Amino acid sequence: MRKTAAAFLLALMAMAGNAFAGAEGRLIGKIIDAKTQQPIPNVTIHVSATEARKYEQDYKGEKDGTYKIFLVDATIRYKFTVSAQGYPPYEETIKLKIGETTTKDFKLGGEAPAAAVSSGASTAPKAADPATVAYNAGATAYNDGKFAEAAAKFEEAVKAKPELIAGWEALARVDLKLKAYPKAIEAANKALDLAPDESDMYPILADAYQATGDKEKAAEWKKKMPLDAAGAFNAAAALINKNNDTEAEPLLKQSIAADEKFANAYFELGMLYVRTGKMAEAKTNLETYLKLDPNGKNAATAKETLQYVK
Repeated sequence: MRKTAAAFLLALMAMAGNAFAGAEGRLIGKIIDAKTQQPIPNVTIHVSATEARKYEQDYKGEKDGTYKIFLVDATIRYKFTVSAQGYPPYEETIKLKIGETTTKDFKLGGEAPAAAVSSGASTAPKAADPATVAYNAGATAYNDGKFAEAAAKFEEAVKAKPELIAGWEALARVDLKLKAYPKAIEAANKALDLAPDESDMYPILADAYQATGDKEKAAEWKKKMPLDAAGAFNAAAALINKNNDTEAEPLLKQSIAADEKFANAYFELGMLYVRTGKMAEAKTNLETYLKLDPNGKNAATAKETLQYVK
């Protein structure tokens, strides 16, 4: 019996690192001709991650102009490049909502598409927006790890269009990477002036002020950071998938502190304790999970584990 139990627990330990789900996001909508407002069929949408990891994938639109995109990791931003024959490509960086479906319609061609122009008269192309061009160049440089070049392009973008929130946010992030802390603080504050609810800037300001030695300001911004149960849980899951239980444990506890009824956080914390040999703590958390979600997708695993956790 002891051998059976040991084998069972080892199997759970191997499985737990891949059991996590919940950080996904979905994007749906239509691709529309900006002039005629008619749907554009069979478009290509290229999706690339702009931070944290490398991700490149093409998605195809439907004949009726609709599209559906599912992304496993919605904790980061992605650049969406929409292309269709006869239209100039359109690019936009978007942060999806974790665990939710975001609806977004893309419009192509502020003027008639090239394939539709039948007269022999030449038509002067519309000048590209310099802020957008600079921002996209900065995003490309950032993805390539050329952070100094990216910073220069983002600065160019916000100079051309000072109200460009995404430009200030991107500049704050890259300046933090470059350890240009005063510049990161300035850019993050500019972004918050334009969008006061943009809480993504709070940790940047906290880190930048901490690095400059202003502990009071750093503490001030840390206090403003929302205690987000889902965000802490997703961060813990990423660490679990890297076999880093030590750093995942406090994040799972933070998730529970933010939402005492977050059942999956108790389950993952219980399984973490199984892997680290803390059986009493494992029992408590797995039992709490079953009380909160007795018919959950992990209920069978929790019940079977509890048979061997004493």
